[in-house]
Amino acid sequence: MKHGPIALINDGMPAVFIANRGAQYTKVLANIEEVRARGGHIIAVATEGDEQVRSVAEEVLYVPDCAECLSPILTVVPLQLLAYHAALLRGHDVDKPRNLAKSVTVE
Repeated sequence: MKHGPIALINDGMPAVFIANRGAQYTKVLANIEEVRARGGHIIAVATEGDEQVRSVAEEVLYVPDCAECLSPILTVVPLQLLAYHAALLRGHDVDKPRNLAKSVTVE
């Protein structure tokens, strides 16, 4: 956040955070506060029952508590659904993405 992305945040800009309880949890909360201070709209994926994230985010998508090494598997599901529904709302055909390579290039 310090070297570029924070400069893109303005009033109402949506920012999606993965805020599961783990080794980086306090750093993620600090980044959420930075975005919030600049007027960003916070959407967070958090561990079920996490009220600390609920207090700083406008929208929270909860995933079950699990071992930290398994959390990427759980957090990717709501993120994929968010991307899918955002594309539909924008009128994009999710079954025919643009610029998709149909072949594999081998050297």
